[in-house]
Amino acid sequence: MDTRRTILTGMALGAGMAALPALAQQGEIKIGEINSYSGLPAFTEPYRKGLQLAAEEVNAKGGVLGKKLVVITKDDAGKPADAVTAANELVSRDEVAMIAGAFFSNVGLALADYAKQKKIFYLAGEPLTDAMVWSSGNRYTFRLRPSNYMQAAMLAEEAAKLPAKKWATIAPNYEYGQSAVKVFKELLSKKRPDIEWVGEQWPPQGKIDAGPVVQAIAALKPDAILNVTFGPDLIKLVREGNTRGLFKGRSVVSFLTGEPEYMDPLKDETPEGWLVTGYPWNNVKTPEHEAFLKAYQAKFNDYPRLGSIVGYSLVNAAAAIIQKAGSTDTEKMIEAARGISFDTPFGKATFRAIDQQSTLGAFVGKTGVKDGKGVMVDPVYRDGADYLPSDDEVKKMRPQD
Repeated sequence: MDTRRTILTGMALGAGMAALPALAQQGEIKIGEINSYSGLPAFTEPYRKGLQLAAEEVNAKGGVLGKKLVVITKDDAGKPADAVTAANELVSRDEVAMIAGAFFSNVGLALADYAKQKKIFYLAGEPLTDAMVWSSGNRYTFRLRPSNYMQAAMLAEEAAKLPAKKWATIAPNYEYGQSAVKVFKELLSKKRPDIEWVGEQWPPQGKIDAGPVVQAIAALKPDAILNVTFGPDLIKLVREGNTRGLFKGRSVVSFLTGEPEYMDPLKDETPEGWLVTGYPWNNVKTPEHEAFLKAYQAKFNDYPRLGSIVGYSLVNAAAAIIQKAGSTDTEKMIEAARGISFDTPFGKATFRAIDQQSTLGAFVGKTGVKDGKGVMVDPVYRDGADYLPSDDEVKKMRPQD
């Protein structure tokens, strides 16, 4: 498969197939999607499947504005410059209606700036930095996933109940990690003024030297640890931490660790009792999720990851925006997107007009091990709308359009 340019036409099976020729005759609406496919396959391959499933479902129902929805994907290799180059190609050569996607926060910010300069709609999927919709927010950028602030607020709500007073942090040294640590510290300290932050470790993203990091944190003798590492870095940290007994007798709060793409590789090495955000795919019993799960498993013979949810919801959101706008004109899509509700496997979500942040939520629970695999224990879905700052607070943080 060409990782630089893959077209997902949303080909449907059965009855939906008959609708495609008619749609094709009426033209196409293209979305240009950019992501770190070569760098983070654990997330982006399930994400790509989510994109594909949603596009096929949209087209089986008649497409968007009577046209076939086409998603063109490009790999940014985790580099902001490559992402901007890809965006230029998608806009100038492929004539996409909007750009979408990105994983890393620094890449997402580069695409948001590109969208502002070129006046093109950008639907950010995964980037979590709060700057995306607040300090660096612009009228052309909308963000799907619950942000660092939202996830930090969910976790801080539970962390404040812990008896721990001395905290240390471990996070990747780039925009996402820096943003997550900053907001979690602010929110937890506000709830618990008795908290003391005793030290930090900032390993480079994707290049953690876990031994020295674990040793440095252990030397601080904290009561609790905030972890923001993910992917291969998380695996190395957990294995080294387990070996050296870092987590024994300590509370750990960890962003994203409950997501299957990050917990699955740990298997029975998964630490138990960590407070995490994540996605308990086999323990969500709502009608929306059960319908999504059935369709996903039927098509791919696999279970979804959090990336699958993001990709699927991204396409549904884009289709809803274009349909409501009645056009692919950028300004009309912006006006349509502000306040719009759209379908996700977690239920309806809405893009707030004030900051263009989605109200999509996240699950909060604890890590556990079952049948030799890492699982989320006692997960509870937190509605993103309940963990966002007020309009007045947003106005102080976000440049007004």
